[in-house]
Amino acid sequence: MSVPISTRLRRTVLTALLALAPLAALGQGFSSDRISVVVQGEGRDVILVPGLGSSPRVWSELVKAVPGYRYHLVQLSGFAGVPKGGNAEGAVAAPVAAELARYIEAKGLRQPAVVGHSMGGSMALMLAARHPQAVGKVMVVDMLPFLGMMFGPPGTTADSVRPTADMILARRTAAEPAERKKSIETTIAGMVNTEAMRSAATADSLDSDPGVSARSMHELIVTDLGPELARITAPTTVLYVTPKGVPLSDAQMDAVYRAAYAPLRGAQVRRVPDSAHFIMWDQPAKFQAEVKAFLQ
Repeated sequence: MSVPISTRLRRTVLTALLALAPLAALGQGFSSDRISVVVQGEGRDVILVPGLGSSPRVWSELVKAVPGYRYHLVQLSGFAGVPKGGNAEGAVAAPVAAELARYIEAKGLRQPAVVGHSMGGSMALMLAARHPQAVGKVMVVDMLPFLGMMFGPPGTTADSVRPTADMILARRTAAEPAERKKSIETTIAGMVNTEAMRSAATADSLDSDPGVSARSMHELIVTDLGPELARITAPTTVLYVTPKGVPLSDAQMDAVYRAAYAPLRGAQVRRVPDSAHFIMWDQPAKFQAEVKAFLQ
């Protein structure tokens, strides 16, 4: 089936702009085949990291609503129509977290704030735990330190959940285009309550490389960052929701998040009501107020 001209054009323009980003926006001090970064605004530095299969468009409303900062909009290679580059094989989240640390050092940023959504939240935690002097403060948007706990019974560990992760990886890697499209559309419908925003999230996910996406999901399921949380010294805020389809009440989800982040001393853990996974689109005013308070 042919792709509409408008879609092809959008993909071509997005790929071209992000391919030029290391030269146009980052200057001569940094280049990477795992990430590209576009810088917008002036003020204190804030790094914005989107989630699995997403692009910086998830931050568009936030950047407009909360001016006065220099935003560093991160795009992972292999997602949202961008060539997979250095993410073509192996792990993705951990190497990208290391690249973010290298970016901060190369650009001379002084302890920037880091906001990460979903997989971006995992990378923000990795960055803050493994490079604690590089980060000033951290906001995690709807992500547990150990995603694998949601794929097994109480007491699930990274080792015990690996067979499930392997099965998910195999299934996603082998999926035919039509099956993959249907799965993505169903998943996004459960992650975005605001119907007007679903098409953007769906397009980014469909335009993402299936292999990079599948390996990233596998990595997140089998990575338990709980033991690393105590290393984080940056003030940390965690926003989360009670996901659709999860057989837990709000009170039970509150308990899950409080327990998961207990090792992170002083972490502010708050649930956002009436929202699905993309809080920035389902509850924009609430999300923007939370980010303003976090940055101030």
